[in-house]
Amino acid sequence: MTREQLMQAKDKDLAASLIAIRRAARAAREAAVRTNTAIVVQRGQKPVRITAEELRKAGVK
Repeated sequence: MTREQLMQAKDKDLAASLIAIRRAARAAREAAVRTNTAIVVQRGQKPVRITAEELRKAGVK
């Protein structure tokens, strides 16, 4: 589903899932910075490794 479809969903839990996913992603980035570890995200169809240093440079605290 697209972001727009999720936000317009009649099921409120489904609509709230996008917010929860974003909150979990932010928490993962913050944990990576705290523990000086990398995270792996998907960009398009490829996994991309992002180091803690790159996250710090992007402003993650």
